[in-house]
Amino acid sequence: MAQFDTIRTAAGARTAEIDAGLRAHMNKVYGTMSVGMLITFAAAWAISGLAVTTDPSAAVAQLSADKYLTSFGYTIYGSALKYVIMFAPLLFIFGFSAGINRLSASAAQLVFYVFAAVMGLSISSIFLVFTGQSIIQVFLITAIAFAGLSLVGYTTKKDLSAMGTFLIMGLIGLFVAMIVNIFLGSPAVAFAISAIGVLIFAGLTAYDTQQIKNTYLQMAHAGDQEWLGKAAIMGALSLYLDFINMFMFLLQLFGNRE
Repeated sequence: MAQFDTIRTAAGARTAEIDAGLRAHMNKVYGTMSVGMLITFAAAWAISGLAVTTDPSAAVAQLSADKYLTSFGYTIYGSALKYVIMFAPLLFIFGFSAGINRLSASAAQLVFYVFAAVMGLSISSIFLVFTGQSIIQVFLITAIAFAGLSLVGYTTKKDLSAMGTFLIMGLIGLFVAMIVNIFLGSPAVAFAISAIGVLIFAGLTAYDTQQIKNTYLQMAHAGDQEWLGKAAIMGALSLYLDFINMFMFLLQLFGNRE
């Protein structure tokens, strides 16, 4: 009986240790993601500030009655470079995912923050297209929706793996449709893409949260802190992308344009 009590006590202590480790792991995921988000929006705001001027003598092109593009703004928004900037985050993701095993946890975190700055450059044009008030409103809506969906993914007992496969297939189709609509320029297709995109990334938020949790629970027994550190960075990247994409699609649907 004493031996059984000892085993039960040891198992309970191990479970409590894993639970505490999971909370710390998720805190690191959300913390890293939040810092990345801050870097992205700070970079986007700063870059858009350099791209726009109210002084016609320093302008290259006119945006509105009192706003003009600087030479820097025209280079990143009006030249062929805009396509490089548009797809740079995607190339960054592929490179980061392929090279994560060769990086230390601290190096992976630094690369993630650099990626967040690159994403800021890529989406900086939202400050030229949409009003500041609508950007803030949509950001708050996205944050509330994201928090709720991530909580569902963390607490649900239902296995979301099947839903994840369906969502990833939908994501591939969505990406193809976005590429095609760059050349078509159809407002109706753009609206449909935005609506479907919101639904896909809403589902992915819950799915990715559950995957991050399950990955930790599966690997916690190994005790490889370096691997778990990199897993937290990749988890932060997944949720960061879910948030950013959901925000951008909601902004397309509900944002007030300048």
